[in-house]
Amino acid sequence: MSAPSHHPSTDSRWQRSWQVLLVFLRLGLTSFGGPSAHLGYFREAFVQRLRWLDERAYADLVALCQFLPGPASSQVGMGIGLMRAGHLGALAAWIGFTLPSAIVLMLAVLGMTQWGGLPSGLMHGLKLAAVAVVAHAVWGMAQAFCTGWRQRLLMLLMTLAVLLTPQWPALVILFLLLAGLAGYMWLRAAPAQPGQAMAIPLSRKQGIFWLLVFAVLLALAWLPWLDLHASLAAAFYRAGSLVFGGGHVVLPLLETEVVQRGWLDADIFLAGYGLTQAVPGPLFTFAAFLGAAMQPPLGGWWGGLLALLAIFLPAYLLIVGALPFWEQWRHLSGLRAALQGVNAAVVGLLLAALLQQGTLALRQPLDVVWVLLVWLLLWRRLPPWLVVLLSGLAGQVLSQLA
Repeated sequence: MSAPSHHPSTDSRWQRSWQVLLVFLRLGLTSFGGPSAHLGYFREAFVQRLRWLDERAYADLVALCQFLPGPASSQVGMGIGLMRAGHLGALAAWIGFTLPSAIVLMLAVLGMTQWGGLPSGLMHGLKLAAVAVVAHAVWGMAQAFCTGWRQRLLMLLMTLAVLLTPQWPALVILFLLLAGLAGYMWLRAAPAQPGQAMAIPLSRKQGIFWLLVFAVLLALAWLPWLDLHASLAAAFYRAGSLVFGGGHVVLPLLETEVVQRGWLDADIFLAGYGLTQAVPGPLFTFAAFLGAAMQPPLGGWWGGLLALLAIFLPAYLLIVGALPFWEQWRHLSGLRAALQGVNAAVVGLLLAALLQQGTLALRQPLDVVWVLLVWLLLWRRLPPWLVVLLSGLAGQVLSQLA
């Protein structure tokens, strides 16, 4: 998608936003497996099928979101929506990808005692499908970004570093920075050309404005608010602003904010987090459950919606603030070489996630065959949402026959 020579009309912007909403709504209803799997779903939908951007532009966007705090897969979705239809497209992407799971989690708060979660067989089938989705993404991205021995070495070093060190978000950021430095030193002689232009409908001045809004709100979030609803919004805004590394990392921060404050019982907190693993979409929708589960005057639908908006707002402000600079910076030769190193490391990061998920999901030799069959269906270009649903249904059927 080349940068447009003129701004789209109001009608075309609304039509594009509606298209973004429909695509992300389908992803929000079917994207099981966590952030790594989400990136695989996005790649299939927007790079391979719809061709809204090419492989390298997509990898550049993923690399940027890996550096920003917040939910990386949601930020990638917001960035794609922004490039497609401006702020309205970014909002449509967020609504489509986030609201399905958020609504399910808030409904679960109302009937938690009656609903015991998804059947175990269905859950196992969905987990195996997620492993295959990540494997498919790793294979495709490795072919695109690990073409030389230096890139492959960086990929393997990143995989080993993630697997052999403590799961600290700061370490992942450090490893990515080191990969960028290695790329700058090793790959600068013949840096790859950037992908197709990112059509960012924002100027750099607008980017600075949104980054300042993020900083001002973060400063306000540390003030001792007397109003409970303002305190709730501030707590979730802080959590969304300070988390690197994805949804699982937000757990200790949210536990500190809501359980230690006495807003929510620890058992309900853990039950809600377990339920969040059973729904599609981003793990940050756990905030909707927490907000809805709190005692009056907090809680309910308004509490869930307030917590949801507050935890995702930093991600939105950061991506719309950073993208106008990223489109220009990613064309610099030195940064291009560094970005090659980061892209190779991101493939290693996904490979580490694949190995970790595979260790948890693969219980028996039949599961390995299952994952290979799902991967083959994805390789044959079947829609990922259909493959995921078929895998989940197969898991449930087999569990009933066992």
